[in-house]
Amino acid sequence: MSLWSIRKAAVVADRQQRQQKQQQAESTASSPASTTSLRSPQSPQPPPSPSNGNASNPQVQASLIRIQKDITELGDLPPTMTLKFPDPADLTHFTVSIRPDEKYYKGGRFKFDVRMPATYPHDPPRVRHKKRVFHPNIDLEGNICLNILREEWKPVLNLEAVLVGLQYLLLEPNPEDPLNKEAAQMLRTSPASFKSTVRSTMNGGMYNGIIYDRVL
Repeated sequence: MSLWSIRKAAVVADRQQRQQKQQQAESTASSPASTTSLRSPQSPQPPPSPSNGNASNPQVQASLIRIQKDITELGDLPPTMTLKFPDPADLTHFTVSIRPDEKYYKGGRFKFDVRMPATYPHDPPRVRHKKRVFHPNIDLEGNICLNILREEWKPVLNLEAVLVGLQYLLLEPNPEDPLNKEAAQMLRTSPASFKSTVRSTMNGGMYNGIIYDRVL
């Protein structure tokens, strides 16, 4: 089994564990009428990215060393994923392209803009999807709902964990933790309709008055 397969299995197990805990919490709630609000991405002021102007700062130097280490340790990426650096001299800003080879988003080209903060790895990378897509965990502005990019980020996690999480999000959308509530509801209640809508919008189609970007 490849390292990427092991990582994917770990993500699946982690999600199942969190869903079980959530179900247990809901079953023991004191009031049956109580509701749990859906989470949205954290919106504090993001930490600055490392730059040549502050590279002499010890914290920034440590961040740059860690970023370089993470990139080096990625090794051979799966054929469905590529990294591109707009400026080869700047490792703090790059694009991740993922082309799923199965499930709902098969054949699509999904590009994520990744910016590494000067406080990395104490703070997670800032990731946005570059195009408008119909996905339960990606809103129309490209914000992403991925637990390890929010409250579950830990300094021991690395860039590989982020890439695996993004890949898995396209293979297994999570309707229980949505940013696009309409997409999540459709996935829960009518997977066939969800599949049809995804294919249509991936071709640049319109849904509910919104035109989506072509990613096929």
